[in-house]
Amino acid sequence: MTEKTLVIIPTYDERENVAAISEAVLQQVPEANLLFVDDNSPDGTGVLLDEIARREPRVSVLHRVAKDGLGRAYIAGFRWALARDYALICEMDCDFSHDPAALPSLLQAASSGADLVLGSRYIGGIRVMNWPMSRLLLSTGAAQYVKLVTGMPVHDPTGGFKCFRREVLQAIDLDRITSSGYSFQIEMTHSAWIKGFRIKEVPIVFEDRRAGYSKMRANIAYEAVMMVLRLWARCGFRRSPRTGTKA
Repeated sequence: MTEKTLVIIPTYDERENVAAISEAVLQQVPEANLLFVDDNSPDGTGVLLDEIARREPRVSVLHRVAKDGLGRAYIAGFRWALARDYALICEMDCDFSHDPAALPSLLQAASSGADLVLGSRYIGGIRVMNWPMSRLLLSTGAAQYVKLVTGMPVHDPTGGFKCFRREVLQAIDLDRITSSGYSFQIEMTHSAWIKGFRIKEVPIVFEDRRAGYSKMRANIAYEAVMMVLRLWARCGFRRSPRTGTKA
């Protein structure tokens, strides 16, 4: 029997992408449901999402009152998923930088024993398209920084294409997850690793967004640097108590 699956996509000013991404996701994983978490987008994304949800019963929309960061949007989505007994909870971007065609690979890895599956841009090489060299160096350097400081054996800790088993989200105290920007991805993976959950990375191709605008800001990068230091101070160079962490 197929495990009950939810794909969570946060949105803020993504009107140009939501119709296409919802169609693509449901085509790749027709047995799954899709939750959009919209942060009161001023471009009307939320209104369009409601129209899509009225036509497609597999689509739901969670409206938040204001833009409060990527991490807060995902936490709201995780709580929504746990309250509805989803077994597998995926997260991905709305802008097609995460290819919906990779979803079956993430779900297969989760069904085959992994507790947390990471879609990795940097395992077995670099698979990033249409990024300037400066951004690629920043991203790969951040990955090495996280690995060096925390000891976490993950090639792509900052990536946001993931699949959690519900047991992972239940074990993590979501009230203690403090990140609001992209460092949220590091904090969630580190929390799962410290608790000994089995992590597997599967290769993906990452392509820069097709439409809309990037939400990356300098303060987000600063938050990520400080978050890694806080994780080190909290746990030091502890290793996962299990040997199931995989690259």
